[in-house]
Amino acid sequence: MEKTWQLQEARNHFSEVVERAMTAGPQIVSRHGKPAVVVPSCEAYDRLTDRSESLVAFLRASPLRGHDLERQRDLPAGSRPA
Repeated sequence: MEKTWQLQEARNHFSEVVERAMTAGPQIVSRHGKPAVVVPSCEAYDRLTDRSESLVAFLRASPLRGHDLERQRDLPAGSRPA
């Protein structure tokens, strides 16, 4: 379960923040009452940043593959060539 920590609280209990990130999921740290950062486990971070798939494979797996998409050829107002 993710928990939101105030920055000072996260500093004072950093080992607990790390332990919870590893066992309970990402931990949110807030600053001035607003979420500032997320502390994930290395495992979660690796899943989020896995780039083993090539761009071609990513595009082939796209839900838009096979749809006939047309490019809009109108230029926005004020950007027509002189």
